[in-house]
Amino acid sequence: MSLLEQLNLTAPVAHDLLVFSIVVLGGIGLGNLRIAGIKLGVAGVLFAGLAAAHFGLHPQTEVAHFLKEFGLVLFVFALGMQMGPGFFSSLRRQGRYLNGYAFALVSGGVLVALTGGWLLDMPAPAIAGLFSGATTNTPALGAAQQALQSAGVEPDIVTMPALSYAATYPLAVVGIILSLVLLRIFFKVDVAAEAARFRKEMGAGVEPLERMNLKVENSNLEGVAIASVPALRETGVVISRYRPAFGGDVVAATPETVLYVGDRIMAVGTKSNLERFRLVVGRVCEDDLMESPGSVDYRRVVLTNREMLGKSVGELGLEQLHNVIVTRVSRGDLIFTALPDLRLQFGDMLQLVGSEESLEEAAKTLGNSVEMLRETKFAAIFAGILFGVLLGLYPFRIEGLSAPVRLGLAGGPLIMAILLSYLGRIGPMVLHMPLNANRALRDLGIILFLANVGLLAGDKFVETVFSAQGLQWVLLGVLVTILPLLAVGAAARKFHKVNYMTLSGLLSGGMTDPPALAFATTMARCDSPAIAYATVYPLTMLLRIVAAQIIALLG
Repeated sequence: MSLLEQLNLTAPVAHDLLVFSIVVLGGIGLGNLRIAGIKLGVAGVLFAGLAAAHFGLHPQTEVAHFLKEFGLVLFVFALGMQMGPGFFSSLRRQGRYLNGYAFALVSGGVLVALTGGWLLDMPAPAIAGLFSGATTNTPALGAAQQALQSAGVEPDIVTMPALSYAATYPLAVVGIILSLVLLRIFFKVDVAAEAARFRKEMGAGVEPLERMNLKVENSNLEGVAIASVPALRETGVVISRYRPAFGGDVVAATPETVLYVGDRIMAVGTKSNLERFRLVVGRVCEDDLMESPGSVDYRRVVLTNREMLGKSVGELGLEQLHNVIVTRVSRGDLIFTALPDLRLQFGDMLQLVGSEESLEEAAKTLGNSVEMLRETKFAAIFAGILFGVLLGLYPFRIEGLSAPVRLGLAGGPLIMAILLSYLGRIGPMVLHMPLNANRALRDLGIILFLANVGLLAGDKFVETVFSAQGLQWVLLGVLVTILPLLAVGAAARKFHKVNYMTLSGLLSGGMTDPPALAFATTMARCDSPAIAYATVYPLTMLLRIVAAQIIALLG
């Protein structure tokens, strides 16, 4: 009797830990092997699990099932937390048509999978796994298996999607990259020129914030408070500093500050809006109020006070409470003019203008605790997971299916994470996950899921995949991968003249495939494709999760 077999009898927990550790270590090593410039990445853990099960390494079935589902929940929830803040803003005009193409990409994959499965007389669970593997979408696999479990089918049927997934996944990674190359060749794309054009297009209409020092010359503004100045709200300009006409020190401008002809003010806004505002006020003056003597100073402060979350800039009342004005708000890579109705989120960085004493008081009011930004709010995270699981259990009945469709442990937590990360809180609990913590939970989740999928399906992997049936899966998987990509890519390029940088991100995000994104960014020598990738990724993920369940339940 081997050591592992003895441990399985005397110390089953230690046995399972050893098995999982062996699979994860072997899978990470396998995933780092580069073949023709391509790596399996975290998917190597799946194949290590399949190999381990094939050679007789088995954890307790109940433990493996729990870790598989728990890993899936961790992965999709952390993913939703990352994607959530930009999801709704991505649904702008360009985001709508990009997501339209992503919808066509998912629909095309479903059509090819179902048609091929029908012609080859494949069982619906195998088609669902094939669809998930051919589109490199692991949560869709989890959703399909959960749907089959809910329908009460035999355990062998529940594991079937994992087999077809594993058979089709490796060539899918290659197929996505091959499709990008074929589209580049067919349309004779000059990648460097497309990248330069993309940067120019992205810069068009996006103006940085600037400062402008103005002298009040409009007699209609005599005796008018700043809050009542015409065009102030229309242009989105903020007046941050003020010096009276008769001289004196520069002070912070507040909404109650009264203007007179000859006064100097400093306004903050985009160049075009500042020019519009100048026409109302007067002319540009040579005085630089940033350099002029006075007690006014500026400071960047981080919003961490939970009592202030969700309030608008105007509702903070910093002008009235501390004689401080907010000129701009930074949120990640985005910078906003501090308009009164701009809603604030945890971690926003506010640029304040005022005296040193007033800035100190305002910083205390806002929190300004950088240490809190490094904390992971586990109470709020598990509250979000709780609501996500409950949402995932809600049944949606579709006529013709043998069981109701549920968002499941893949879709429910994902939707809840997107929603809650956008809102920023659950009641009094702040929902915040530092980037490093997010990546750690996401990686841990997908490793647990894939390792246990492999361990649960590995017994029959070799005899099933390396057979005539397995060959059919592989060939159909290649078609499911490539045909929709080429069709959608050609349509987007021909009818919308989509830039190749955007197209690469669209197709990579539409297949939820990080290796393809990495290939596109390396080819472009910039991160331009990531913008379209992030725009279509959340919606595509949800569509594939639902589609995989519907396919699995058609039989």
